[in-house]
Amino acid sequence: MSTYVLNSGNKIPKIEASDGIARWINEDPENNKRKDVFYTTKIYDENHGYELTKKAIEMSLERSKNIEYIDMILMHSPQSNYEKRHGSWIALQEAVGTGFVKNIGVSNYGIPHLNELLSYPDLKIEPAVNQIEVHPWLTRTELVDYCVKHGIIVEAYSPLVKGRKFNDELLLQLAKKYDKTPAQILINWSLSKGFVTLPKTTTLSRLLPNLQAADFKLSEDDIAALDAKDEYLTTGWDPTVYPLDK
Repeated sequence: MSTYVLNSGNKIPKIEASDGIARWINEDPENNKRKDVFYTTKIYDENHGYELTKKAIEMSLERSKNIEYIDMILMHSPQSNYEKRHGSWIALQEAVGTGFVKNIGVSNYGIPHLNELLSYPDLKIEPAVNQIEVHPWLTRTELVDYCVKHGIIVEAYSPLVKGRKFNDELLLQLAKKYDKTPAQILINWSLSKGFVTLPKTTTLSRLLPNLQAADFKLSEDDIAALDAKDEYLTTGWDPTVYPLDK
């Protein structure tokens, strides 16, 4: 099982995720392998554009040189303009060509933004991933179906709805039925959809229960009941609706 480690893109974090990965590998090189960790970083909106994105990539590569390569770089959102988004994608494609970046993708892209990207005249590499907020109260069916149709993996962030729905009556009923926590039900729902699910916790004791959320199977009826909760609930922002250039 791969572990997704998300750092703070081209901004300087307090502790480098790559340092933690390197220490983990060095603790037991025979068993702790670089290939077992999937390291992701992002290009933030203020660094859109060919030259700025090239510099941001160089910074990320410099900070992660102790782990040899970056598994994935994502465009954080579509919030700039055609020229800048296009330039960033060209820079990302070139980064893959170096071998030090393995995959590229996007985050918070809606269907119009994906259509734009897939229509670039010099497109060589299609996005591997679209990282979006998705959960039973924000199913994004049309966007998810579009990604599946075009072979783009959906990464689901905020799958736990930031805890806002833990007292939902149906969720509590399902937790009791399966003898699981509400969080485990939500993670399992996300996995059942085929998403790469990104639960977030700062509490060590919750890491194992999150992993154990894959150890059971929700029934199709229960999945459908959770699907019906959809109410377009975003827990923060929603750049998927950012307007394209006029």
